[in-house]
Amino acid sequence: MTVELFDAEETHRRFVGLAETISPALAIDLTAIGPVAWPERRDGGLGLFLSRAVVGQQLSTRVARVIWNRIEALPRDAGEDVLEIFRADNAQALRACGVSGNKVKALTAIREAAMAGRLAEDALRAMTADERSRQLQAIWGIGQWTCDMASIFHFRDFDVWPEGDAAVIRTFARYIGRRKPTKTAARFAPQRSVLALYMWAIIDGVP
Repeated sequence: MTVELFDAEETHRRFVGLAETISPALAIDLTAIGPVAWPERRDGGLGLFLSRAVVGQQLSTRVARVIWNRIEALPRDAGEDVLEIFRADNAQALRACGVSGNKVKALTAIREAAMAGRLAEDALRAMTADERSRQLQAIWGIGQWTCDMASIFHFRDFDVWPEGDAAVIRTFARYIGRRKPTKTAARFAPQRSVLALYMWAIIDGVP
C-alpha cells in the first residue's frame, strides 16, 4: 500500500481498536495523539537522504542539524550538489564539520554508489523492503536502521517495522510488557510504518 492511499482517520480507528485488545494505556495514548499525517520531507534524492541519515546516526536532532548545516555551507563548484563533495580529498573539511571518520567513509561510499548507478530509485522502489535493504546494505556504512528510515520516509513504504530503532522498540515494548515486540507489531500489518510514526509521536511527548 502506498502513502497516496493512506487514510489517516481509518488507520487511526483501526489502531485504537487493536490497541484496546493489547494495552489499554496504548489505546489511551493513541487516542490522545489522533490520526497521524505522513511526514513531508525535502526530497533531494536517495543519495542525499542516506547521507543525512548517516550524519544523524546516534546524534540528537539538534546536533545533527547543526552538522548538516555546516556541510551544506562547505564551498563547492557551481552546479555541484552536496552529494558531490563527499570525496576523499574533502575528508578533512568534513571532519571539521563534526563528522566522524567512519561517517566520512560512509558518505564517500554513498557518493560512489550514486555515481555507479546503484541508487536507481525506480528499481529500488519496485523492491520489497527486505530486498531494498539488502541492496543498500551493500554500501559501506549503511545498516538496517538507515535502510528502514529510507523505506519509511523516502520511499514512503507503508509496512516497515524499524527493529533497529531502539527508541521505537523500547516504547512499544513498554506498553505490551515484552522486550521483543515484533510479533505484536505484526498485528498492525500492513501498516507497521504508521505504528512507528505513533511511537515517535509518543517519544516526542505528544500525549
